[in-house]
Amino acid sequence: MSAQHETGGAAAHRVVVLGAGYAGLSAAIQLACRVKPGEKVRVTLVNAQERFTERLRLHMTATGQRLAELSIPELLEGTGAHFERGWVTAVDADARTVRIDDERVLPYDTLVYALGGVAGTPAVPGVEDHAYTLNGAQDAELLADRLSRLDGGTVAVVGSGLTGVESAAEIAERHPELNVVLLGRSEPGAAMNSKARAYLHAALARLGVTVRSGVEVVKVLPGAVELAGGESVAADAVLWTSGTRVSPLAAAAGLTVDERGRVVTDAALRSVSHPEVYAVGDAAAIRQGYGVMHGTCQGGMPTGVHAAVSIVRELQGKRPRPFRFGYYHTPVSLGRHDAVVQFTHPDDSPRRLYLTGRVAARYKETVSAAPWPTWGRMKKMPASGVFWPRGGRFTRGGEAR
Repeated sequence: MSAQHETGGAAAHRVVVLGAGYAGLSAAIQLACRVKPGEKVRVTLVNAQERFTERLRLHMTATGQRLAELSIPELLEGTGAHFERGWVTAVDADARTVRIDDERVLPYDTLVYALGGVAGTPAVPGVEDHAYTLNGAQDAELLADRLSRLDGGTVAVVGSGLTGVESAAEIAERHPELNVVLLGRSEPGAAMNSKARAYLHAALARLGVTVRSGVEVVKVLPGAVELAGGESVAADAVLWTSGTRVSPLAAAAGLTVDERGRVVTDAALRSVSHPEVYAVGDAAAIRQGYGVMHGTCQGGMPTGVHAAVSIVRELQGKRPRPFRFGYYHTPVSLGRHDAVVQFTHPDDSPRRLYLTGRVAARYKETVSAAPWPTWGRMKKMPASGVFWPRGGRFTRGGEAR
Protein backbone atom coordinates (compact mmCIF):
# COMPACT_ATOMS: atom_id res chain seq x y z
CA MET A 1 0.00 0.00 0.00
CA SER A 2 1.26 3.51 -0.85
CA ALA A 3 2.75 5.52 1.98
CA GLN A 4 0.28 8.25 1.08
CA HIS A 5 -2.79 6.28 2.18
CA GLU A 6 -4.27 5.65 5.56
CA THR A 7 -3.20 2.34 7.03
CA GLY A 8 -5.77 1.98 9.75
CA GLY A 9 -6.00 3.59 13.16
CA ALA A 10 -5.51 7.36 13.23
CA ALA A 11 -6.26 9.36 10.10
CA ALA A 12 -3.41 10.42 7.85
CA HIS A 13 -1.89 13.87 8.19
CA ARG A 14 -3.36 15.82 5.27
CA VAL A 15 -0.99 18.07 3.34
CA VAL A 16 -2.61 20.13 0.58
CA VAL A 17 -0.46 21.96 -1.97
CA LEU A 18 -2.22 24.76 -3.86
CA GLY A 19 -0.74 25.44 -7.29
CA ALA A 20 1.34 23.22 -9.56
CA GLY A 21 3.89 25.69 -10.82
CA TYR A 22 7.62 25.19 -10.37
CA ALA A 23 7.44 25.75 -6.59
CA GLY A 24 4.21 23.85 -5.88
CA LEU A 25 5.16 20.81 -7.94
CA SER A 26 8.59 20.73 -6.29
CA ALA A 27 6.94 20.78 -2.87
CA ALA A 28 4.47 17.99 -3.71
CA ILE A 29 7.04 15.67 -5.32
CA GLN A 30 9.69 16.24 -2.68
CA LEU A 31 7.27 15.73 0.20
CA ALA A 32 5.58 12.65 -1.25
CA CYS A 33 8.93 11.01 -1.97
CA ARG A 34 10.23 11.70 1.54
CA VAL A 35 7.27 10.04 3.27
CA LYS A 36 8.43 6.64 4.46
CA PRO A 37 6.35 3.46 4.28
CA GLY A 38 4.05 3.25 7.27
CA GLU A 39 3.92 7.01 7.86
CA LYS A 40 0.38 8.29 7.67
CA VAL A 41 0.65 11.28 5.37
CA ARG A 42 -1.56 12.12 2.41
CA VAL A 43 -0.27 14.67 -0.10
CA THR A 44 -2.80 16.34 -2.43
CA LEU A 45 -1.80 18.75 -5.19
CA VAL A 46 -4.53 21.09 -6.44
CA ASN A 47 -4.30 22.85 -9.80
CA ALA A 48 -6.81 24.26 -12.27
CA GLN A 49 -5.37 22.32 -15.22
CA GLU A 50 -3.68 18.98 -15.77
CA ARG A 51 -1.16 20.50 -18.15
CA PHE A 52 2.03 21.87 -16.60
CA THR A 53 2.71 25.43 -17.75
CA GLU A 54 6.30 26.05 -18.81
CA ARG A 55 6.41 29.70 -17.80
CA LEU A 56 10.05 29.92 -18.84
CA ARG A 57 9.00 29.20 -22.44
CA LEU A 58 5.69 31.01 -22.82
CA HIS A 59 7.31 33.57 -25.13
CA MET A 60 7.90 30.63 -27.50
CA THR A 61 4.26 29.55 -27.29
CA ALA A 62 3.28 33.14 -28.05
CA THR A 63 5.01 32.89 -31.42
CA GLY A 64 3.36 29.61 -32.43
CA GLN A 65 6.13 27.22 -31.42
CA ARG A 66 5.01 23.85 -30.15
CA LEU A 67 6.21 22.76 -26.74
CA ALA A 68 6.07 19.37 -25.09
CA GLU A 69 2.75 18.50 -23.46
CA LEU A 70 3.68 17.93 -19.83
CA SER A 71 1.00 16.26 -17.72
CA ILE A 72 0.96 17.02 -13.99
CA PRO A 73 -0.52 13.59 -13.08
CA GLU A 74 2.25 11.96 -15.12
CA LEU A 75 4.91 14.08 -13.40
CA LEU A 76 3.49 12.86 -10.07
CA GLU A 77 3.51 9.20 -11.11
CA GLY A 78 5.32 6.96 -8.66
CA THR A 79 5.20 9.45 -5.78
CA GLY A 80 1.82 8.47 -4.32
CA ALA A 81 0.72 12.11 -4.31
CA HIS A 82 -2.91 12.67 -5.30
CA PHE A 83 -3.85 15.21 -7.99
CA GLU A 84 -7.04 17.22 -7.60
CA ARG A 85 -8.07 19.28 -10.62
CA GLY A 86 -10.02 22.47 -9.96
CA TRP A 87 -9.91 26.20 -9.29
CA VAL A 88 -9.21 27.25 -5.72
CA THR A 89 -12.02 29.67 -4.92
CA ALA A 90 -11.53 30.15 -1.16
CA VAL A 91 -9.26 29.28 1.74
CA ASP A 92 -10.59 29.16 5.31
CA ALA A 93 -7.46 29.40 7.43
CA ASP A 94 -9.36 29.05 10.71
CA ALA A 95 -11.31 25.96 9.65
CA ARG A 96 -8.28 24.68 7.68
CA THR A 97 -10.25 24.00 4.53
CA VAL A 98 -9.91 24.82 0.84
CA ARG A 99 -12.91 25.31 -1.43
CA ILE A 100 -12.50 24.08 -5.01
CA ASP A 101 -14.75 25.24 -7.88
CA ASP A 102 -17.17 26.53 -5.22
CA GLU A 103 -18.37 22.92 -4.94
CA ARG A 104 -15.85 20.77 -3.11
CA VAL A 105 -14.29 21.35 0.30
CA LEU A 106 -10.86 19.90 0.96
CA PRO A 107 -9.66 19.82 4.59
CA TYR A 108 -5.99 20.09 5.47
CA ASP A 109 -3.69 19.80 8.45
CA THR A 110 -0.81 21.54 6.67
CA LEU A 111 -1.18 23.81 3.65
CA VAL A 112 1.46 24.75 1.08
CA TYR A 113 0.34 27.95 -0.61
CA ALA A 114 1.92 28.16 -4.07
CA LEU A 115 -0.64 29.95 -6.24
CA GLY A 116 2.01 32.22 -7.77
CA GLY A 117 1.50 35.45 -9.65
CA VAL A 118 0.15 36.75 -12.96
CA ALA A 119 0.55 39.95 -14.98
CA GLY A 120 -0.63 43.03 -13.09
CA THR A 121 -3.32 43.98 -15.59
CA PRO A 122 -5.97 45.77 -13.44
CA ALA A 123 -3.62 48.64 -12.60
CA VAL A 124 -3.85 50.29 -16.05
CA PRO A 125 -7.12 51.06 -17.89
CA GLY A 126 -7.72 49.04 -21.04
CA VAL A 127 -5.17 46.30 -20.39
CA GLU A 128 -7.68 43.58 -19.58
CA ASP A 129 -9.80 44.49 -22.61
CA HIS A 130 -7.19 45.18 -25.27
CA ALA A 131 -3.86 43.57 -24.31
CA TYR A 132 -2.52 40.02 -24.40
CA THR A 133 -0.64 38.45 -21.49
CA LEU A 134 1.57 35.43 -20.84
CA ASN A 135 -0.32 34.28 -17.75
CA GLY A 136 -0.65 30.76 -19.14
CA ALA A 137 -0.40 28.63 -22.26
CA GLN A 138 -3.89 29.54 -23.45
CA ASP A 139 -3.14 33.27 -23.19
CA ALA A 140 0.10 32.78 -25.12
CA GLU A 141 -1.72 30.77 -27.79
CA LEU A 142 -4.24 33.59 -28.25
CA LEU A 143 -1.38 35.99 -28.96
CA ALA A 144 0.21 33.50 -31.35
CA ASP A 145 -3.05 33.33 -33.30
CA ARG A 146 -3.26 37.14 -33.48
CA LEU A 147 0.33 37.48 -34.67
CA SER A 148 -0.18 34.83 -37.35
CA ARG A 149 -3.02 36.90 -38.83
CA LEU A 150 -1.08 40.16 -39.04
CA ASP A 151 0.45 40.86 -42.46
CA GLY A 152 2.33 43.82 -41.07
CA GLY A 153 1.98 46.54 -38.51
CA THR A 154 3.28 47.10 -35.00
CA VAL A 155 3.40 44.95 -31.89
CA ALA A 156 3.93 46.84 -28.63
CA VAL A 157 5.53 44.85 -25.81
CA VAL A 158 4.95 46.72 -22.56
CA GLY A 159 7.45 45.99 -19.81
CA SER A 160 11.22 46.04 -20.23
CA GLY A 161 11.97 43.30 -17.72
CA LEU A 162 13.24 39.87 -18.68
CA THR A 163 9.84 38.60 -19.91
CA GLY A 164 9.38 41.67 -22.09
CA VAL A 165 12.88 41.40 -23.57
CA GLU A 166 12.54 37.68 -24.36
CA SER A 167 9.08 38.18 -25.85
CA ALA A 168 10.11 41.14 -28.00
CA ALA A 169 13.13 39.24 -29.33
CA GLU A 170 11.11 36.10 -30.04
CA ILE A 171 8.35 37.98 -31.87
CA ALA A 172 10.84 39.98 -33.93
CA GLU A 173 12.74 36.85 -34.94
CA ARG A 174 9.67 34.78 -35.81
CA HIS A 175 7.77 37.64 -37.45
CA PRO A 176 10.26 39.86 -39.28
CA GLU A 177 7.35 41.44 -41.16
CA LEU A 178 6.19 43.10 -37.92
CA ASN A 179 7.55 46.18 -36.21
CA VAL A 180 8.23 45.37 -32.56
CA VAL A 181 8.41 48.18 -30.01
CA LEU A 182 9.59 47.47 -26.45
CA LEU A 183 8.25 50.03 -23.95
CA GLY A 184 9.27 50.30 -20.31
CA ARG A 185 10.24 52.51 -17.41
CA SER A 186 13.70 51.00 -17.08
CA GLU A 187 16.43 50.20 -19.57
CA PRO A 188 16.40 46.55 -20.76
CA GLY A 189 19.10 44.61 -18.94
CA ALA A 190 19.44 47.35 -16.34
CA ALA A 191 20.60 44.86 -13.70
CA MET A 192 23.39 43.47 -15.91
CA ASN A 193 26.97 44.67 -16.10
CA SER A 194 27.74 47.17 -18.84
CA LYS A 195 29.16 44.67 -21.34
CA ALA A 196 26.33 42.15 -21.00
CA ARG A 197 23.79 44.98 -21.23
CA ALA A 198 25.46 46.33 -24.37
CA TYR A 199 25.29 42.89 -25.96
CA LEU A 200 21.58 42.63 -25.14
CA HIS A 201 20.88 46.02 -26.74
CA ALA A 202 22.89 45.12 -29.83
CA ALA A 203 20.94 41.87 -30.19
CA LEU A 204 17.60 43.68 -29.94
CA ALA A 205 18.78 46.20 -32.55
CA ARG A 206 19.89 43.39 -34.86
CA LEU A 207 16.43 41.86 -34.60
CA GLY A 208 14.85 45.21 -35.44
CA VAL A 209 13.29 45.82 -32.00
CA THR A 210 12.73 49.50 -31.23
CA VAL A 211 13.46 50.15 -27.55
CA ARG A 212 11.91 53.06 -25.70
CA SER A 213 13.04 53.32 -22.09
CA GLY A 214 11.88 55.79 -19.48
CA VAL A 215 8.27 55.72 -20.61
CA GLU A 216 5.13 54.72 -18.76
CA VAL A 217 2.02 53.30 -20.42
CA VAL A 218 -1.07 54.74 -18.73
CA LYS A 219 -3.80 53.39 -21.00
CA VAL A 220 -4.29 50.70 -23.64
CA LEU A 221 -6.66 51.50 -26.50
CA PRO A 222 -8.01 49.19 -29.25
CA GLY A 223 -5.25 50.30 -31.66
CA ALA A 224 -2.67 52.08 -29.55
CA VAL A 225 -1.09 52.60 -26.15
CA GLU A 226 -1.12 55.96 -24.43
CA LEU A 227 1.98 57.16 -22.62
CA ALA A 228 2.25 59.45 -19.64
CA GLY A 229 2.45 62.96 -21.09
CA GLY A 230 -0.22 62.32 -23.72
CA GLU A 231 1.79 60.65 -26.52
CA SER A 232 0.25 57.62 -28.25
CA VAL A 233 2.03 54.71 -29.90
CA ALA A 234 0.05 52.88 -32.59
CA ALA A 235 -0.14 49.12 -32.05
CA ASP A 236 -1.96 46.34 -33.87
CA ALA A 237 -1.32 44.04 -30.91
CA VAL A 238 -0.21 44.77 -27.34
CA LEU A 239 1.56 42.28 -25.08
CA TRP A 240 1.51 43.27 -21.41
CA THR A 241 4.44 42.01 -19.32
CA SER A 242 4.72 44.92 -16.87
CA GLY A 243 4.29 44.13 -13.19
CA THR A 244 2.74 41.17 -11.42
CA ARG A 245 -0.05 40.56 -8.95
CA VAL A 246 -0.89 37.60 -6.75
CA SER A 247 -4.19 35.94 -5.94
CA PRO A 248 -6.29 37.80 -3.33
CA LEU A 249 -7.15 34.47 -1.67
CA ALA A 250 -4.39 34.71 0.93
CA ALA A 251 -5.51 38.12 2.15
CA ALA A 252 -9.17 37.05 2.10
CA ALA A 253 -8.27 34.01 4.22
CA GLY A 254 -6.83 36.26 6.91
CA LEU A 255 -3.17 35.39 6.32
CA THR A 256 -0.74 38.22 6.96
CA VAL A 257 0.31 39.60 3.57
CA ASP A 258 2.58 42.39 2.37
CA GLU A 259 1.58 45.41 0.29
CA ARG A 260 1.56 43.25 -2.84
CA GLY A 261 -0.64 40.54 -1.32
CA ARG A 262 2.16 38.00 -0.85
CA VAL A 263 2.11 35.83 2.26
CA VAL A 264 4.64 37.09 4.82
CA THR A 265 6.71 34.16 6.07
CA ASP A 266 9.02 33.38 8.93
CA ALA A 267 12.54 32.05 8.40
CA ALA A 268 11.23 28.53 7.72
CA LEU A 269 8.68 29.76 5.09
CA ARG A 270 5.68 29.44 7.41
CA SER A 271 3.01 32.13 7.49
CA VAL A 272 3.73 34.48 10.39
CA SER A 273 0.03 34.46 11.29
CA HIS A 274 -0.80 30.81 10.54
CA PRO A 275 2.25 28.56 11.04
CA GLU A 276 0.43 25.51 9.62
CA VAL A 277 0.55 27.32 6.25
CA TYR A 278 3.76 27.34 4.23
CA ALA A 279 4.06 29.88 1.40
CA VAL A 280 6.45 29.32 -1.50
CA GLY A 281 7.42 30.78 -4.86
CA ASP A 282 5.89 34.01 -6.14
CA ALA A 283 3.07 33.79 -3.56
CA ALA A 284 5.45 34.43 -0.66
CA ALA A 285 7.29 37.47 0.67
CA ILE A 286 10.49 35.73 1.73
CA ARG A 287 13.12 37.89 3.37
CA GLN A 288 16.81 37.12 3.09
CA GLY A 289 19.81 39.11 4.23
CA TYR A 290 19.81 41.06 0.95
CA GLY A 291 16.06 41.80 1.00
CA VAL A 292 12.82 40.17 -0.15
CA MET A 293 13.27 37.54 -2.87
CA HIS A 294 11.81 38.21 -6.28
CA GLY A 295 9.99 35.54 -8.23
CA THR A 296 12.11 33.29 -10.45
CA CYS A 297 12.23 29.58 -11.17
CA GLN A 298 15.75 29.38 -9.71
CA GLY A 299 14.43 30.54 -6.35
CA GLY A 300 10.91 29.08 -6.55
CA MET A 301 11.87 25.43 -6.75
CA PRO A 302 14.15 25.58 -3.68
CA THR A 303 11.36 27.21 -1.65
CA GLY A 304 9.06 24.31 -2.53
CA VAL A 305 11.68 21.73 -1.59
CA HIS A 306 12.49 23.52 1.66
CA ALA A 307 8.81 23.61 2.64
CA ALA A 308 8.54 19.87 2.01
CA VAL A 309 11.64 19.09 4.07
CA SER A 310 10.37 21.35 6.86
CA ILE A 311 7.00 19.60 6.95
CA VAL A 312 8.74 16.23 7.27
CA ARG A 313 10.86 17.59 10.11
CA GLU A 314 7.79 18.88 11.92
CA LEU A 315 6.05 15.54 11.54
CA GLN A 316 9.11 13.96 13.13
CA GLY A 317 8.90 16.37 16.06
CA LYS A 318 11.85 18.48 14.92
CA ARG A 319 12.13 22.20 14.32
CA PRO A 320 12.29 23.31 10.67
CA ARG A 321 15.50 25.02 9.66
CA PRO A 322 15.70 28.57 8.26
CA PHE A 323 15.57 28.91 4.48
CA ARG A 324 18.57 30.45 2.77
CA PHE A 325 18.99 31.12 -0.93
CA GLY A 326 21.41 33.07 -3.11
CA TYR A 327 20.92 33.93 -6.77
CA TYR A 328 23.51 32.73 -9.25
CA HIS A 329 22.49 33.76 -12.79
CA THR A 330 20.12 35.71 -15.02
CA PRO A 331 19.70 33.91 -18.37
CA VAL A 332 17.84 35.79 -21.12
CA SER A 333 17.02 34.29 -24.51
CA LEU A 334 17.23 36.56 -27.57
CA GLY A 335 15.50 34.34 -30.10
CA ARG A 336 16.30 30.68 -30.67
CA HIS A 337 20.04 30.98 -31.36
CA ASP A 338 21.18 33.85 -29.21
CA ALA A 339 21.09 34.76 -25.53
CA VAL A 340 22.95 36.52 -22.76
CA VAL A 341 23.59 34.96 -19.37
CA GLN A 342 24.61 37.29 -16.56
CA PHE A 343 26.16 35.49 -13.61
CA THR A 344 25.33 37.15 -10.32
CA HIS A 345 26.33 37.48 -6.71
CA PRO A 346 23.90 35.88 -4.23
CA ASP A 347 22.10 39.23 -3.80
CA ASP A 348 21.42 39.26 -7.59
CA SER A 349 23.95 42.00 -8.32
CA PRO A 350 25.97 41.31 -11.50
CA ARG A 351 29.36 39.65 -11.55
CA ARG A 352 31.90 40.38 -14.24
CA LEU A 353 31.32 36.94 -15.79
CA TYR A 354 28.70 36.56 -18.52
CA LEU A 355 27.99 34.41 -21.59
CA THR A 356 26.65 35.43 -25.01
CA GLY A 357 25.68 33.92 -28.34
CA ARG A 358 25.03 30.26 -29.04
CA VAL A 359 26.79 29.08 -25.89
CA ALA A 360 24.48 31.27 -23.84
CA ALA A 361 21.47 30.04 -25.86
CA ARG A 362 22.34 26.42 -25.07
CA TYR A 363 22.81 27.35 -21.42
CA LYS A 364 19.39 29.05 -21.35
CA GLU A 365 17.66 26.05 -22.93
CA THR A 366 19.32 23.72 -20.43
CA VAL A 367 17.99 25.91 -17.62
CA SER A 368 14.49 25.96 -19.15
CA ALA A 369 14.45 22.16 -19.42
CA ALA A 370 15.95 21.57 -15.98
CA PRO A 371 12.77 21.23 -13.85
CA TRP A 372 11.48 17.88 -15.07
CA PRO A 373 14.87 16.08 -14.94
CA THR A 374 15.21 17.55 -11.45
CA TRP A 375 11.81 16.15 -10.45
CA GLY A 376 12.77 12.78 -11.95
CA ARG A 377 15.90 12.69 -9.79
CA MET A 378 13.84 13.66 -6.73
CA LYS A 379 11.66 10.59 -7.22
CA LYS A 380 14.70 8.31 -7.14
CA MET A 381 16.84 10.29 -4.70
CA PRO A 382 14.83 12.85 -2.71
CA ALA A 383 18.02 14.23 -1.16
CA SER A 384 19.16 15.38 -4.62
CA GLY A 385 16.60 18.18 -4.47
CA VAL A 386 18.15 20.03 -1.54
CA PHE A 387 21.25 21.33 -3.32
CA TRP A 388 21.11 25.02 -4.21
CA PRO A 389 23.29 28.06 -3.42
CA ARG A 390 22.68 29.18 0.16
CA GLY A 391 24.13 32.63 -0.41
CA GLY A 392 26.96 32.61 2.12
CA ARG A 393 27.41 35.92 3.92
CA PHE A 394 24.64 37.49 1.84
CA THR A 395 21.97 35.40 3.59
CA ARG A 396 23.60 34.47 6.87
CA GLY A 397 21.47 35.96 9.64
CA GLY A 398 18.87 37.33 7.24
CA GLU A 399 15.78 35.73 8.74
CA ALA A 400 12.32 36.47 7.42
CA ARG A 401 10.04 38.68 9.38
